[in-house]
Amino acid sequence: MTDHVLRVQSALTDRDHVLLGWLADHGVLTTAQIAHALFPSLDFAQERLRKLTTLGVLARFRPQRPDGGSYPYHYVLDQLGVDVVSAQRGDDIPRRDAARRRRWHLTNRANLPHLLGVNQFFTDLAGHARTHPGTRLERWWPAARMQGIGAFAEDGDPIQVLAYIAKVRPDGHGIWTEHDQRVPFFLEYDTGTERPLSLLVDKLFNYEDLAGITGRLWPVLFWLHSAVRERHLHHHLNETRILIPVATAARDHATQAGLSPADTVWWLHHRLGAPLRLADLATTVIDRNTTNAT
Repeated sequence: MTDHVLRVQSALTDRDHVLLGWLADHGVLTTAQIAHALFPSLDFAQERLRKLTTLGVLARFRPQRPDGGSYPYHYVLDQLGVDVVSAQRGDDIPRRDAARRRRWHLTNRANLPHLLGVNQFFTDLAGHARTHPGTRLERWWPAARMQGIGAFAEDGDPIQVLAYIAKVRPDGHGIWTEHDQRVPFFLEYDTGTERPLSLLVDKLFNYEDLAGITGRLWPVLFWLHSAVRERHLHHHLNETRILIPVATAARDHATQAGLSPADTVWWLHHRLGAPLRLADLATTVIDRNTTNAT
């Protein structure tokens, strides 16, 4: 571990390390996302973020609004932050320009709003867990983590799972727990503009293929732009034979009602009745490996 990393370690808290790890995995977070997920107040978060920026572990930028002005601060890892995370994880020493190259990529990517939307979903869950005892965001994986050979393999899986290259490209994967209910899920974040609904439905066949290989049936969550688009998606689902659990929610409804993705916003396809909490989707989870083991 290099001297500059050792020197800054004593100034970092456990919460700081969580934030640095999130930024290493998920690229960029806004002030509001960080504050909601990790801090008791916005003022407290802003004070700590200024300190971490001064230390050189974080960098920040403010994208320009199309109609003038700028958005709030967006935070990314600075070079020292990259070095700290690499040391913590036992990774190879990063390039000296790793943070600069990463920041340039993030600030210039056309789909930055999509990335921030995905991160908003998970920081909303983390913020809910912070204020609700007995709940936890147990896992938060970015899209890149789920590519390559054996991306979804777990200890004890057979060789076909270890060697499998999944065709699915979810926007994120998480595990949400609430008391004794545990829900692994895949997230499909939809902005309402970039993809026809038929393409969203077609993606579900790849999830079925993955479930057949791994023996794990996890719900696919569609976090949709509007209730109108949500209704249209269910019409498309009715015309297709889908064998995996699919749940949908509309962001405009959730925002208006002041609800988070953990709350009663989920409509399980082919299920009548009231909307469900995220934890209620635990009834749709099947793990044949666990069942066989018992």
